[in-house]
Amino acid sequence: MPTTKPPTPAALSMDEDLPMTPGAALRVVHEPDTGIDLEAAERAAGELLRALGISTDSESLSGTPGRMARAYAELFTPRPFDLTTFPNEEGYDELVLARAIPVRSVCEHHLLPFTGVAHVGYLPGQRILGLSKLARIVEHFACRPQVQERLTKQVADWLGEHLQPKGVGVVIEAEHTCMTLRGVQATGAHTVTSTLLGTLRADARARHEFFALTGVNGA
Repeated sequence: MPTTKPPTPAALSMDEDLPMTPGAALRVVHEPDTGIDLEAAERAAGELLRALGISTDSESLSGTPGRMARAYAELFTPRPFDLTTFPNEEGYDELVLARAIPVRSVCEHHLLPFTGVAHVGYLPGQRILGLSKLARIVEHFACRPQVQERLTKQVADWLGEHLQPKGVGVVIEAEHTCMTLRGVQATGAHTVTSTLLGTLRADARARHEFFALTGVNGA
């Protein structure tokens, strides 16, 4: 399958002309030219299966290369979304946390899926974020070949840069099929990664509260 250059935080497009008023939205998009060629990907998938000794001549397998190509294209294409923020008029200064956000990504070393949950929280500054956008941001960075460590840091760094909160915390817990279905075959093993920024990193009490609310013992 042709490689696709993944978007990076710097490649995200933010419409800076939009006023920062209540309900103002910034448009978040992936790079416009993803380089996906479904026909070429289908041919390559068919060649891969045949090279592995799997014939695609039967009725049930004849459409498999095309389904593989479309499946990976979907996994590697993040959806655009509006980053909706609102003024923090009440001066709310306690933790905002979205727990158990579903994570679905693909290990960049074996192109096998890893799935799990993300816990994403922040200490508001001048603005608060529409809650569904925490899940959107996780999805955005998960839709590409990934490693869990990078995914965790990308979500935290992006929130820190664009929302400018007092602190950010991200924990991801995931099962990697490249470790459970092959190689060591460590069935049931989960990997936990975390990134803390600002007050959630510097203040022990804030850090303890964040990990306690996520259910992760990271104090």
